[in-house]
Amino acid sequence: MRDARVLSQLMSLTAAATVPWFLQDLGVYGIGIFTPTILAAVIGKESKSHALADTIHNDMLGAKGSALMDTLFVLGVIVAIFLVDRVGRIKLQIWGFLGCAVGLLLSGLSIRSDGSNVMWLLFLGFTLFYFMVNFGPNAMTYLLAGEVFPTEVRGKGAGFAASFAKIGAVLTAFLFPILLKSIGTTALLWGLVAAFLLGAVVTYFFRIETAGVNLEDIGK
Repeated sequence: MRDARVLSQLMSLTAAATVPWFLQDLGVYGIGIFTPTILAAVIGKESKSHALADTIHNDMLGAKGSALMDTLFVLGVIVAIFLVDRVGRIKLQIWGFLGCAVGLLLSGLSIRSDGSNVMWLLFLGFTLFYFMVNFGPNAMTYLLAGEVFPTEVRGKGAGFAASFAKIGAVLTAFLFPILLKSIGTTALLWGLVAAFLLGAVVTYFFRIETAGVNLEDIGK
């Protein structure tokens, strides 16, 4: 009976540490790596021009937009550092997932069916995503994976969570450009919105708050 209870607890801990990390890696690596490509593609549709000079200009605008959002990426983790022990890991992760979903939703809504777009809405969505991802899941998943497991299996548990999450990162790196071309930017953004909403749900369902807890007492 005790063994069954311990196994059930470890499965819950593993789900809490691995699934949100996997889901956030889908978006972080996908959006993070291909932000210049997405922005350049959307800007290119808006310009309706395929001249080489315009293509280079669009790519430069995409790169500049990506650089600006990377600044917000760093700002997000700085804010998280100040709030993590006051607010708690779980709340920040849930808020972060929801904020990312809203950001990507806004970005998806900015792209109209006729191929035009609302540029300010696109950048607002991406800006919100980049801030909230490091404010929440991108920082908290690392932290929680190293804290939720009992001491005797903490290294193995955190290692498994990291390995499982990187499957999402690898899949994204290979599949993102294929999906971007086959189903389009908007559909891909909707898929990521669903992934981040699922991340918030899983975080809440398997929530284990470690703020203010002696890590040596976890699992006892």
